[in-house]
Amino acid sequence: FTPTQNAISVAELTVGLILALARKIPAADRHVKGGGWNRQAHTGVELYGKTLGLAGFGRIGFLTAMRARAFGMNLIAYDPYIDPDAPTVAEARVQLVGLDELLCASDFVTCHLPSSQETRGMFTYDRFCQMKPSAFFINVARGDVVDEPGLVHSLQERKIAGAALDVRAIEPPERTALCDMENVILTPHVGAFTEEGQH
Repeated sequence: FTPTQNAISVAELTVGLILALARKIPAADRHVKGGGWNRQAHTGVELYGKTLGLAGFGRIGFLTAMRARAFGMNLIAYDPYIDPDAPTVAEARVQLVGLDELLCASDFVTCHLPSSQETRGMFTYDRFCQMKPSAFFINVARGDVVDEPGLVHSLQERKIAGAALDVRAIEPPERTALCDMENVILTPHVGAFTEEGQH
């Protein structure tokens, strides 16, 4: 029995989505399967030297940080309930910051927050506007922490570069503008759906 296996599965999906956004993998795949070969149109960015902001630094946030560390990313985290002297903070070499600072400084923001009265609707249009125009947002936690119309609005106005969502407020969700955006990756809440995770 491996009680952390589910967390490993979610952390690995998080890193996969980061890479898929950074290197435009889904869009490039669709382009080539459609007969195209435009390499310049699918120019991505490296993870090396970029800042990953982890919103939530529990088990999944920690495991994601350790994997991102291998790519040479700088790590910051927001979690008002984590002890700054916790062993995981030292082991991952993560700097704890406020949410505003995390949003402003990060090239990738990953959400690992639980759904609560405090977190529901936390990621609004105004919050996305705090991020860099070149930054990406990834949610593998709970769908209701994101104000989806606000996310759509921020993407349409190019306030952020792209997003990946494994979770939605209502599942299965209705079709929205997110489905037609090349810079958005949508998966059907498969974070824990590995053979090991399910076992």
